[in-house]
Amino acid sequence: MSSALTDLCRHPIVQAPMAGGASGPQLAAAVSEAGGLGFLAAGYKTGDGMYQEIKQLRSLTSRPFGVNLFMPQPEYADTAAVEVYRNQLAGEATWYETELGDPDSGRDDGYDAKLAILLDDPVPVVSFTFGCPTRDVLDSFARAGTFTVVTVTTPEEAQTAQWSGADAVCVQGIEAGGHQGTHKDNPETDGAGIGLLSLITQVRETVQIPLVATGGLMRGAQIAAVLAAGADAAQLGTAFLVTPESGAHALHKQAMTNPLFVRTELTRAFSGRPARGLVNRFMREHGPYAPAAYPQVHHLTSGLRKAAAKAGDAQAMALWAGQGHRLARELPAGRLVEVLAAELAEAKASSAGEGAA
Repeated sequence: MSSALTDLCRHPIVQAPMAGGASGPQLAAAVSEAGGLGFLAAGYKTGDGMYQEIKQLRSLTSRPFGVNLFMPQPEYADTAAVEVYRNQLAGEATWYETELGDPDSGRDDGYDAKLAILLDDPVPVVSFTFGCPTRDVLDSFARAGTFTVVTVTTPEEAQTAQWSGADAVCVQGIEAGGHQGTHKDNPETDGAGIGLLSLITQVRETVQIPLVATGGLMRGAQIAAVLAAGADAAQLGTAFLVTPESGAHALHKQAMTNPLFVRTELTRAFSGRPARGLVNRFMREHGPYAPAAYPQVHHLTSGLRKAAAKAGDAQAMALWAGQGHRLARELPAGRLVEVLAAELAEAKASSAGEGAA
């Protein structure tokens, strides 16, 4: 690992910030205490909600941790497309006996307020998804002593992050669960993302800052592979989603290895932005018709997703998962970090032995 990342965590293992409740203080603390880097997901939090989680996390660990922010999205003009989708979901609302949400309820996500809080009371790491902050913002974090990471899905996005002053990039392959962190949401490129190993190589030849690799990683041997390809650390989400400390719904955790859910796909059905999840009824029926409208679709379907979870129906929940979901292990988060670190050491030793032979 690079020296900057080495100072943050004993093992090159980062717990992905999973928005929606999975990545809370308990999970982040357990990972950081075990020598990894735990993360809070502030994307859907208010500024005060984020601050309270940081406060709670600090009471649980003195180890470094990170906070992830979603970049504000450009205004979406095609309100007619959202209304058409609302009409399509009317039957779902009737079935689950709930109301569809207001697409415009999250127009102001409190991004500026969150920046102000994080600059006033700095945390060790701040990462950004769905875009790259301005040079001024990243410079402000640098002056505050905060290590910054920008999620990228192409070499061009990585170059922009380096030019803007990011300390590192999180290189996200197409295999990753949850939302794709593309800086520009273009429906014509859905499903055209780059595989992680290829993307690491391309980004490594484009920028000089540290790389954190993410996308379908579930075993220490895979971590060894991405480190050998040029990454400085590996970020895992789905692997930590099933841990007891994860705040994910029990049905979501069970679905990871449930034989009813055999594959993942990218879909806009739940949020309006491409995200990888387990294929279920809702995704099959509504995915082809969902508009490229984030966060409008996210707010529109929020009540439906909660009602489905309350009803115990995983077929209408957003079951975000990476391509390696069948390899999920129900271990405590700290123990999982230890197992991954041991597997990584074994893979490195095996590789060194083969090289010597």
